[in-house]
Amino acid sequence: MHISRFPGSPRPKWPAPVVALGNFDGLHRGHLKLVEQVRRRAGERSGTPAAMIFDPHPPKVLRPDKALPLLMTLDQKIEAFGRAGLQGVAIVEFTRELSRWEPEAFVETVLVDWLRVAEVWVGANFLFGRDRSGTFTLLKALGDDRGFRVDKIEPVLYKDFVVSSTRIRHLVTEGRVDEAGALLGHHYFIDGTVVRGDGRGATLGYPTANLETANELLPAYGIYVTIAVIEGASHPAVTSVGIRPTIGDGRLTVETYLLDGDRELYGRRMRVAFVKRLREELKFDGLEPLRAQIARDCDEARRVHERIAL
Repeated sequence: MHISRFPGSPRPKWPAPVVALGNFDGLHRGHLKLVEQVRRRAGERSGTPAAMIFDPHPPKVLRPDKALPLLMTLDQKIEAFGRAGLQGVAIVEFTRELSRWEPEAFVETVLVDWLRVAEVWVGANFLFGRDRSGTFTLLKALGDDRGFRVDKIEPVLYKDFVVSSTRIRHLVTEGRVDEAGALLGHHYFIDGTVVRGDGRGATLGYPTANLETANELLPAYGIYVTIAVIEGASHPAVTSVGIRPTIGDGRLTVETYLLDGDRELYGRRMRVAFVKRLREELKFDGLEPLRAQIARDCDEARRVHERIAL
């Protein structure tokens, strides 16, 4: 995977770049259909399948007070592009100055002079340039004039719903992670580093790994069946997201208990993939009722993982 940045990086020497252009938050089923088309077209013309994205996410620059939390970090997005078979990612630094560029200036400066695209593929609702005045029709006309192909894919449906980052974000914030995963095409996940907590989980007989994460979007408070990925190995797990009303101090924590045995994890990177929500967060009258509920949660999570394995 070759990463190039505009401005700052020399012109990528990619043969006949066929580019998926957009923000791609979450890289869901709709995005993957676009990526598949880019890969197919690049293969047909011996070109380079690539993505062009904007960083920071435009709303964070233009309307930071209204910007929604993102489904993926930049590193996760780049990793996902690689898994999907793209060979390059062009990252355009989004600034207020860039937002004032006319669509023609963006096409001429970035797509033609810098990247020298052969084809550009976008989603049906893609807009760009000053005041989002650049439409698909305009982009196609500019491509015809400057010698590169422009095309689009239509929205992807899943069980009569249009697959969109907005809908997936809504499902995650409601704790409906199984439904979000269906639209994503994979479990919703967060990455982070395991840090020391207060050790209360160990005193209850369930030592947990406390995750410090850069991901902006966490599922609704509650207890989840999860998969913990550590150094490429997957472990069945249970994860608590919330403030631990029985034993906590009001701070938000993400704590994961590995069902296949305790291990030293401090300082290690861990991915937590959310499979299913078991229940909401509850306050118990003491440690014994809490311990009993944790045992029930773990038993239920094991049953879910057994079904997954089948």
